Amino acid sequence: MSGPGLDSGRPRAVRTAVFPVAGLGTRMLPMTRAVPKEMIPVFDRPLIQYAVEEAIAAGISDLVFVTDRSGPMLESHFGPSPELAGKIETGPGGERLDAARALVPGNVRFQFVPQGRPLGLGHAVWCAREAVGDAPFAVVLPDDLMVPGALGELVDAFHARGAAGVVAVEEVPRRDTARYGVVDSGGDAGRVSRIASIVEKPDPADAPSNLAVVGRYVFDASIMDHLGAVPPGAGGEIQLTDAIAVLARSEPVYASRFDGERHDCGNRAGWLRATVALALAGAAPEDGYAGEIRSLLESWPAAGGSGR
Repeated sequence: MSGPGLDSGRPRAVRTAVFPVAGLGTRMLPMTRAVPKEMIPVFDRPLIQYAVEEAIAAGISDLVFVTDRSGPMLESHFGPSPELAGKIETGPGGERLDAARALVPGNVRFQFVPQGRPLGLGHAVWCAREAVGDAPFAVVLPDDLMVPGALGELVDAFHARGAAGVVAVEEVPRRDTARYGVVDSGGDAGRVSRIASIVEKPDPADAPSNLAVVGRYVFDASIMDHLGAVPPGAGGEIQLTDAIAVLARSEPVYASRFDGERHDCGNRAGWLRATVALALAGAAPEDGYAGEIRSLLESWPAAGGSGR
């Protein structure tokens, strides 16, 4: 596989997205003992549905799920349902039933790729290499629920810049850099800036900036060559960040600043915050969600609880 500068005739349309969903979700136990993390509801739909809807809105039609156990549940959720299709319902709730019948457009295709051993995010993406082929593709981490979605902007920047890659970034407190991949944009404070370097989980004292990579990426297929060659990095895993660092040395890779609201749904606090925020933002007046949630929050300090 070659980079964009070496093969200008390669199609540049981004039509494929890779969803790494093979993790065990240990931070969400016991919810994830039987239910894969990506299938846990956030407000009124599973977490994965937000990611899929964002990808489709960005022009994606081929969805590649790297998974070891959630394939049947994903197919059941997104695929046709004879039970729903045969049910006629009018009045309140009828609109929701219509939405459940057609969760994705008819042109959207699903593929399921096993990861086998959990060897890191970079390894999960590399497992999708045959499904991706020589075409550019997106990587979407469902744990990061982003409002509004960021993938469309990344795809636009990828095309406009003739990039080998574009990653979403946001400013985080410097004390938190050890939780993220962190980029050095060479002092460029623009919305889209070329990456000078990138490092995985740096100590705050060593971090090149406080611009942290968050869960949306677009790459030329050449990233797969680097993923297949990089040695294990932080945590003994194949790190996507390490492959991006190698790619950025020879090809243009950009950071696109995300300034919306990101919910880290890979932990209980982030998942709960996302559920409350989306319920407050999306509740229709007749549903009464917003009023009930505000009432609960106002009474919570006095009511106490188990603290779990």
